[in-house]
Amino acid sequence: MSEELLISTRDLSVEFKIGSGVFSKKILKAVDGISIDIPRGSFFGVVGESGSGKTTLGRALLKAVPIAHGEARYNDGEVDYDLTTLAGPDLKDYRKRAQLIFQDPYAALSPRMTVRDIIAEPLEVMGLTKSREETDSRVREIAEKCRLNLEHLRRFPHAFSGGQRQRISIARALVSGPQFIVADESVAALDVSIQADVLNLLKSIQREMGLTFMFISHDLSVVAHTCDHVAVMYLGRIVESAPTRQLFDNARHPYTKALFSAIPSLDPDDRGKAQKLEGEIPSPTNQPPGCKFHTRCPFATDICKREEPPLDTCEEGHAVSCHHWQELSENVPA
Repeated sequence: MSEELLISTRDLSVEFKIGSGVFSKKILKAVDGISIDIPRGSFFGVVGESGSGKTTLGRALLKAVPIAHGEARYNDGEVDYDLTTLAGPDLKDYRKRAQLIFQDPYAALSPRMTVRDIIAEPLEVMGLTKSREETDSRVREIAEKCRLNLEHLRRFPHAFSGGQRQRISIARALVSGPQFIVADESVAALDVSIQADVLNLLKSIQREMGLTFMFISHDLSVVAHTCDHVAVMYLGRIVESAPTRQLFDNARHPYTKALFSAIPSLDPDDRGKAQKLEGEIPSPTNQPPGCKFHTRCPFATDICKREEPPLDTCEEGHAVSCHHWQELSENVPA
């Protein structure tokens, strides 16, 4: 895997104004000061609870929501784009280089279009082909990569299962020849057996086409199967980031450890050992001071309530945002 960076962000923030009236508007910080590096050809995972900002981060990198502060760059060796100011013809060009695979395969496809027309739509909208024959050739090529046959192309989405629909969604994302794909909970709505098939398809396509994926998920077992590097998000911030195996073998942040302890185990002796987190994730419009996790952390002290911890490097490629990660690593089993 090349270590040339495709996506790089520094202190990236995304904010939304909510409410109405001059005095009642609030600022929702969906993404707050995110710095990540995604190497070309990698499978980069982002995990966290619902409301942690995972999807908003992915959409910001796709230029689907405005970036409020910070820096974000895309560089595939052919073009170098500043995503914070991208507009006009450059934004149109970026659309074919960065694509999204949606979570729900049932809602993502138009019931009034055939599979052929669904996959061909990006080519026609972006003007990437000059004739119907060229479009059909490209559609057939991508459909074959996604294990769809010619008979499938004539049908409508209602004739397919969830796994087949997701393969159609993947084909639509690939047809424009992108370099970067955000897969937003792309197997969450599928049965477990179908999940494995779709994940193996994504990994196969990634290797064959040299693609870079941001894989957003709440399922840690899925992330362990697919991703090279994982960033753990909580309330719009990254609390821990490391290569996948290193993170699973030696998690440092209390939140990460709590997530790992909740993974179901087939070992009867491991049952009942999950670290329960008290309370709910705080509202993004009313975030606590200091460490965002201190309201639910069993190890929080006064400094956690006052000061926000930086994202410190504890090992090569492994960073953690916690005031007490060193003593917790010594005293609390990972």
